[in-house]
Amino acid sequence: LYAVRQRIGCRNVNGRHIPVNGPTIGHIIDGVYVPIGKAGSLSSVSGLPVDLKDWANVALCNRLFEEIYAELLKVYNEQDALKLSCIAILRVCEPGIKDYELKEAYGDGFLSELHPGVALSKNTVSKFLNGLGKASSHIRKFMKNRADAVRMDHHLLVDGTLKSDESKVNSLSDFSYKAKTKGTRDISVVYAFDLESMEPVCSMAFPGNMLDITAYESFIRENGIHKGIIVADKGFPSAAAEQEFRDNPELHYLNPVKRNSKLAERHNLLDFNAILPGYDEITCRKEKCVGSDKWLYSFRDSHTAAKEEQDWLKRAKKDGTYDLQELRRRQRTFGTVVLECDLDIPSEVVYKAYSERWKIETVMRYYKSACEFDETRVQDDYSVIGSEFIDFLSTLLTFRLLNEFEKYNLLNTMTYKRIMSILQRAKKFRTENGNWQLIKINPSYEVMLQTLGLLPKPEEPPKKKRGRPRKVRV
Repeated sequence: LYAVRQRIGCRNVNGRHIPVNGPTIGHIIDGVYVPIGKAGSLSSVSGLPVDLKDWANVALCNRLFEEIYAELLKVYNEQDALKLSCIAILRVCEPGIKDYELKEAYGDGFLSELHPGVALSKNTVSKFLNGLGKASSHIRKFMKNRADAVRMDHHLLVDGTLKSDESKVNSLSDFSYKAKTKGTRDISVVYAFDLESMEPVCSMAFPGNMLDITAYESFIRENGIHKGIIVADKGFPSAAAEQEFRDNPELHYLNPVKRNSKLAERHNLLDFNAILPGYDEITCRKEKCVGSDKWLYSFRDSHTAAKEEQDWLKRAKKDGTYDLQELRRRQRTFGTVVLECDLDIPSEVVYKAYSERWKIETVMRYYKSACEFDETRVQDDYSVIGSEFIDFLSTLLTFRLLNEFEKYNLLNTMTYKRIMSILQRAKKFRTENGNWQLIKINPSYEVMLQTLGLLPKPEEPPKKKRGRPRKVRV
């Protein structure tokens, strides 16, 4: 067996022409030249193209990402926007995927057929994330464009979460207030969620040891949030971003006040004087704050009050700390919530807006569990910022998927992960003529693909022509 190498040129050495050899193109076997891949010398399976690829999950994500891709094109060139799209889609379709696995997942899925030629090797992705972080002004511009599109009457839910980051070379990694229980360094990620459109608007990463109250004003200013009603928890008081609310007249706030606040006592907010319209079990009170343009709203839910009293009694008797005077003092605040707002609006509107605030928790839950973004996998500051931006795009895509599933009532019978698992089973294979064909799947799965618009719905048989009416016997 003798190797035959391709001649790719020659070089001149002291007047002599020396051939330059290239790759091996075949072998001489028993005196006969046999090219590689021909005449009984079969190619290795490792070099053959993939003929079976994930299709339905990639195709649906790609369709729902089209609007986001158009937003990216306002900030990035076509090549970078396409790379951002592919990485974000792969992080949704393959939760927990590592950066060095992106290239293989791209080739094994239908994304390589929809967008061929996207470079996603380990080194390419690493440099790309670093470049994204260095050009962080483009990320802020993208976030500002999204914040500008928020309507003035929309409610923005703001909250943050901690994410493990054990890197010793970036300034964002630090010990948070939960470090004693977690034992790890963190970064803090703050999100704004549009309650009406049910999708994230913008996000920003902060050092893990930074308090929410410190990051609040910077988050509003850097992301260009100038419109809407921000509904936050006690960690984001309006006083922390007072200047931003003063400079933006179309930006308003709705925040909870501590139960033992002097405002509640000064305005007798725990002496309820009305029943909340539409909620027979909830009493309320509304007062104008003395000396400011602020309005105060208080509510008491009798069901919640009974539950809190029951929990307090169980804990007090278990610890041996039961005290009748302490119980009577706490009974006044059980089941109550006091809110402050810079708008004079009906109490039922305030209560409904704040009661929907729990939905921001679903953002954090899907961010950490469904997408598996519970830890950073990069090291330096620039790469963390770039990776968090793609995580935001993936989270945005996840909620567009949820909205799509909700539109067709799929979440009534299945979980998000179950639906994505079914979509992943719908693969396509390459036929002999080079076309792609869907593999045989369960009929119920096929109906789901038709519902989501991935497959055409079967045509209904034509109705039979109405014949002559029967004769009526007299």
